[in-house]
Amino acid sequence: MTEQNPLLFLSELQDFIEKRHEEMPEGSYTTSLFKDGLNRMAQKVGEEALELVIEATNGTDDRLIYEGSDMLYHLIVLLTSKGLRIEQLASELIERHNPGWKKH
Repeated sequence: MTEQNPLLFLSELQDFIEKRHEEMPEGSYTTSLFKDGLNRMAQKVGEEALELVIEATNGTDDRLIYEGSDMLYHLIVLLTSKGLRIEQLASELIERHNPGWKKH
């Protein structure tokens, strides 16, 4: 596997997910999430977050990475459904490092 900029990879992943959202191919797990609607997508983010917490406190590092990847994927699906991009989250994190940043 070659090294890739992680944010660029997440952006490309979201581009792929957006294409799934546009085309809605049958048999695609991503398509099924979009068809199930916003509440189901949000529920999946919550489920994956809980699994991440369980692995962080009682699991292995490998399982923590696995569940974190699941959570991030489902978050990107949710963002896509709302017309938002993963880069917006990255921009928010960057903004928080500015000396004058105030919590909303």
